[in-house]
Amino acid sequence: MQTDTPSGDGPILVAALYRFTPFEDHQDLREPLERQCLDHGVRGTLLLAAEGINGTIAGNPEGIAAVLGHIRALPGCAELDVKFSHAEQMPFHRTKVRLKREIVTMGEPGIDPRASVGTYVDPQDWNALISDPDTIVIDTRNDYEVAVGTFAGAIDPKTATFRDFPAWFRSAREKLLNTAKPPKVAMFCTGGIRCEKSTAFLKQEGIEEVFHLKGGILKYLETVPEDESMWQGECFVFDERVTVGHGLVQGQYELCRACRRPITEEDKTSPMFEDGVSCAACHDERTDQQRAAYRERQKQEMLAAARGGVHVGARLAERREPQ
Repeated sequence: MQTDTPSGDGPILVAALYRFTPFEDHQDLREPLERQCLDHGVRGTLLLAAEGINGTIAGNPEGIAAVLGHIRALPGCAELDVKFSHAEQMPFHRTKVRLKREIVTMGEPGIDPRASVGTYVDPQDWNALISDPDTIVIDTRNDYEVAVGTFAGAIDPKTATFRDFPAWFRSAREKLLNTAKPPKVAMFCTGGIRCEKSTAFLKQEGIEEVFHLKGGILKYLETVPEDESMWQGECFVFDERVTVGHGLVQGQYELCRACRRPITEEDKTSPMFEDGVSCAACHDERTDQQRAAYRERQKQEMLAAARGGVHVGARLAERREPQ
């Protein structure tokens, strides 16, 4: 059982978790798991699929311990991968336990991280690997995440979703690997789960020397001292904290409530920014009708806030998941 000490300060404990394990009847696991979360005041999103479980939840330490105990009792989940951090305020509005085809969507048939996966590299050894001139470093995350922060020298595939990664790699493969000496490929993602699939995919494509950051960016930022770090910027996370930095301290970004992309104070000066309605990135992606609906939602949220509550009825822009 994992015994990592939660890092940071704050009354709310946040647990990011995943486990690839075969569930014969994952549909039957949803309601008992959701009930555990609700009974213990735990919020967040958990995804269940035939290949395992993935998600991030938050609550008081006792509630998180109870839910993690329930998950670890599920078939194959005793060695559940969990990364802890703290938050000053609850970073989720709801409790959602969803059934999915994949716990992180790549869309490639036959990919099984339990059968073949890249070599794990501990955070303290990561700098040496990515500093090696014979190593190609690839950020497997999506474009809006990379824009917030990444490792020095990493390749940005500029993918909109993780589903786009296989096509990007196949198109870029010849250029990337056309060297006299076969390069090592090092990949990283937020918490490690996307790299489980991306390294398995590269192994299936015939790439032998494939490595990935164990525990993802979050474990690196938690354990590697800032003065030794090769990380530049902040790390996007899929909750109301938006981003975190070294030591998993909450970052400086906010969310566009229309598209769920991270935005800065400077982004809010754009003429296309309207609080709760649009930002420069999504303004032209939405219709006038959608923006009108967002304005009404924003109005209801402001009224709820004035009453000391939270408006969670509207679901016009789904929270992004790590895909």
